[in-house]
Amino acid sequence: MGWVEVARFEIPDGWVVQAYRFARNHMLDLVKAVMDQRTAERSYGIAEAELTPALGWSLPSLRKIWNQRKEAVAPWWGENSKEAYNTGLDSLARSLDAWSKSRTGRRAGRPVGFPRFHSRRHRASVRFTTGTIRIEADRHHVTLPRLGVIRTHESTRKLARRLEAGTARILSVTVSRDSAGRWHASFQVVVQRAAGTLAVASRGVSLVGVDAGVKDLLVVASGDGNELDRVTAPRSLKSAQSRLRQLQRKGARQQGTYDPETKRRQVPSNRWRRTQSRIGKTHARAANIRRDALRKATTALAQQHQVITVETLNAAGMQSNGGARKKGLNRALADAALADIRRMLAYKTRWYGSVLVEADRWYPSSKLCSGCGSRKPRLLLSERAYACDTCGLIIDRDLNAAINLARLGQAHMLGETRPAGSGPVAGRGAVQETEPAPASAAAAGDAAGREASTPHRQPLGKTGTASPQGEAA
Repeated sequence: MGWVEVARFEIPDGWVVQAYRFARNHMLDLVKAVMDQRTAERSYGIAEAELTPALGWSLPSLRKIWNQRKEAVAPWWGENSKEAYNTGLDSLARSLDAWSKSRTGRRAGRPVGFPRFHSRRHRASVRFTTGTIRIEADRHHVTLPRLGVIRTHESTRKLARRLEAGTARILSVTVSRDSAGRWHASFQVVVQRAAGTLAVASRGVSLVGVDAGVKDLLVVASGDGNELDRVTAPRSLKSAQSRLRQLQRKGARQQGTYDPETKRRQVPSNRWRRTQSRIGKTHARAANIRRDALRKATTALAQQHQVITVETLNAAGMQSNGGARKKGLNRALADAALADIRRMLAYKTRWYGSVLVEADRWYPSSKLCSGCGSRKPRLLLSERAYACDTCGLIIDRDLNAAINLARLGQAHMLGETRPAGSGPVAGRGAVQETEPAPASAAAAGDAAGREASTPHRQPLGKTGTASPQGEAA
């Protein structure tokens, strides 16, 4: 719902200044108020049983309270789809659950902070789970609840053919706006897929190791030391830096000055808004180029090789420290999107019947010599060639890591407890991530699904599997 900012002026009779706020923000404000009240009451020595009743943080609890309060705080609620409010409440329920578990040590990973209020510049999105969700027969229109029939820029024929054949069922659709101002409809679909046919017979290589990096996006090698493929990183963000720098400086000059009376900046001009739109489009184009390269590379890997071994990289941790002296590396890491490689391979290997093996995070694939198995105590990032002090082997560091990963995957598939060439890291190895593909999927039904809630891990139907990412229409 956003909120409206008005300039300082005399308010006419019969007019009021009204601020629109998200259902998520209203309920978060209420949760904070109750928490603060209970904290204050405890400081006064009030018994625990006599404290202000706590609010439930689950989606059903938040939705029940919202339904009781919406007539008073949002009398215009009926003008919009109920899913708009449900999406905000679901986001809040997930955020509170993650914060609570992180605070009590029940959640792995980095600490999660307390939920923040969403501003009007937050990414706009809504998830529809009930109502009329339909792909129209002309392949260029979709029907969504309350929004009606909407024309799509891209053809919907791939999804429409599956729906017509009865091999797909729509669970939900998420409508969102990207940084370039474009709107996307992403369908979450349960699909019946036949086992993919691998092209291993013609290639002659069934097991490979894949090293991901900043300079070369992917280096693919076999266990016998042969380099099979090398995909150069597109570096789309780096290519866009000159234009982004120009646009951002232009936007900084166009932004309104600070008004000390209202304690906020003046309303930005139309020229400033146009500049911000151009900045968003530049970022969106860089992201599209990166995503296209990643999808093509991971699809080829999943289709052409039986077993694929990859690293388990802590991509967020690699960018967390370093400050200004490391900003160039952090930008390069973000430009490479290393975490997306493993995520895409995870579901594409299930699609095409191959196997994904993940090396342990602490497996030193770059520090091990692929010739003799010895390990270097330290390897600087600037050293692009691996020089072994024991056997004298000199080899490209990314190729050396890919060979070690391929051998690790081979040892894992053979059931060895000590990975081949692991040297002093015995006991650390790999984990098979790909689950066996189901023999068949559930029969597709009418469009609709469960309402948004804290993650449902089990697919709808008896044997169907849900696609981990939606198809954009």
